[in-house]
Amino acid sequence: MNFPDIDPIALQLGPLAIRWYGLAYLAGLVIGWRYTMAYAQRLSTGVTARDMDDFLIWAVLGVVIGGRLGQVLFYQPGYYFSNPIEILKIWQGGMAFHGGLLGVIAAIAIYTRRRGLPFFAFTDLIALVAPIGICFGRIANFINQEHWGRPTDAAVGMVFPRDPDQVPRHPSQLYEAALEGLALYLLVAIAAHGLGQMKRPGMVTGLFLIGYGLARGVSEFFRDPEVLVGALPFATTWGQWLTLPMILAGAYVIVLAARRPAR
Repeated sequence: MNFPDIDPIALQLGPLAIRWYGLAYLAGLVIGWRYTMAYAQRLSTGVTARDMDDFLIWAVLGVVIGGRLGQVLFYQPGYYFSNPIEILKIWQGGMAFHGGLLGVIAAIAIYTRRRGLPFFAFTDLIALVAPIGICFGRIANFINQEHWGRPTDAAVGMVFPRDPDQVPRHPSQLYEAALEGLALYLLVAIAAHGLGQMKRPGMVTGLFLIGYGLARGVSEFFRDPEVLVGALPFATTWGQWLTLPMILAGAYVIVLAARRPAR
């Protein structure tokens, strides 16, 4: 299959170019913002709709600053330190999930401490909507023709115009949208809405961390590695090693949540 003819620029208004990449992040943030406000209003978690409303700008800063710094430090430090002006060009893509996650966690920690809010009750609300933003982000990666997959002979192989090798590759961005986005959302939504796990602060957060780590670990087998770090054990990738702390942290948070009495 050939890559569909999708212009990365959604709308051109004179010198102003509105890109699908930016719209994807905007959609994820806005949907997550309204979703968490509505859910906080329904439940007695110690976090109000007003708290979630005021957190929006913190979330934006955490995602953008953390995601960009993660890309710089985790994947391409040599390139960006040699071309520092490129760090500012976030509209061209290049946002690392692990960096964005750390940025949001830092924003939540500061915000909840300043307001005297329960940390894990807050992270549970964010974990419930994060897969929605991840799904939009992966679709944006596909449109931007970045983070494509490994070469393949399978029928799903796709030739990306920006690929210098011009060989069929897995459209791994779409695999990730399905696994890290849709499937992960179903996991946390069933836990929160169906099983009432929001009554145990931290449980949904832990499930999100483990679920994302496993989904990313699987998708990395189809994704072309961004960086080659020598010969990693068991033919693993740097992206898989970065998710390992997430899985361990998620398991620890679930153990803590299970020990707490249900609200």
